[in-house]
Amino acid sequence: MRSDHLTALAHARDTAVPATAVAHPNIALVKYWGKRDEHLVLPRVDSLSMTLDILPTTTRVCRDPAAGRDRVTLNGRPAAGEALRRVVAFLDLVRERTGLAHRAVVDSENTVATGAGLASSASGFAALAVAAAAAYGLDLDATALTRLARRGSGSAARSIFGGFVVWHAGPDAGTVAEADLGSHAEPVPVGDLDPALVIAVVDGGPKAVSSRVAMRRTVDTSPLYEPWAVSSKEDLTGMRAALLAGDIAAVGEIAERNALGMHATMLAARPAVRYLAPATLTVLDRVLRLRDDGIPAYATMDAGPNVKVLCRRADADLVAGAVRAAVPGGSVLIATPGPGARLLAGGGR
Repeated sequence: MRSDHLTALAHARDTAVPATAVAHPNIALVKYWGKRDEHLVLPRVDSLSMTLDILPTTTRVCRDPAAGRDRVTLNGRPAAGEALRRVVAFLDLVRERTGLAHRAVVDSENTVATGAGLASSASGFAALAVAAAAAYGLDLDATALTRLARRGSGSAARSIFGGFVVWHAGPDAGTVAEADLGSHAEPVPVGDLDPALVIAVVDGGPKAVSSRVAMRRTVDTSPLYEPWAVSSKEDLTGMRAALLAGDIAAVGEIAERNALGMHATMLAARPAVRYLAPATLTVLDRVLRLRDDGIPAYATMDAGPNVKVLCRRADADLVAGAVRAAVPGGSVLIATPGPGARLLAGGGR
């Protein structure tokens, strides 16, 4: 990524050249839940995900030297409230690093529902990180981009890379700079594995409790959180070994127990955070029946009611059919490992 765009970045500091980037969401198979530093967005545990080949976000950033404020459009509408605040705060980070005070015009298009537990913030801030860095002439390699994207949304760090990606929590001790440097994402080696994720969208609406609020409440009040965090470290070690071995059953078993454990910590929070809907449980039951029938299928869920089912690519259509029959009112998508975030040539869409 660095060598491909050095010339464009050199010109970007002197001229208001638009930059457009595209990034895809990722689904964590070993979850990140809870921050130890909310300002730097440092997680309490490492996490590991699969970047998808569907539902991309495309974001265009152009500096405007004459503007008195940032103008942000999300899905064709002016951004407001918390969404606007987060984008402006992120742009302030980029401006601080470059010394350029210019405001920006940002136009972002999501192809996934925002705030529904479908990783829209991951693709959104990964695309914004790549586009904003180019527009402001900030020369970063891919690893440094993961650190920048992390400041917008933790899971965005993983969407900088394609395929399977680990996000390191970084050291607990040391200086602020050392903690920031240590928390980055990188690709994970994978053996002979040909996976798919069948995504059951049982509710595409926004969550009643945001992930940020739910994380704080879980960490602060759930008696199950610390035991889950300890077991999650063991899950990460096992997951890396299972991916390298190309063992879809082991990958799925670890992903499912890690996700169910995370939701258990939320249910034990005070007051409880419950994202699981009746349709969620229906899909989970159908996944168990698929396994009883000899199909290696395993569920994972993020902070929302929607279920992602890991399976072999060869079984994806069969699994999708079974899930679709279980939730006739929902929609079902099939994803496979996808590409990392990238800058589009010419600054256009």
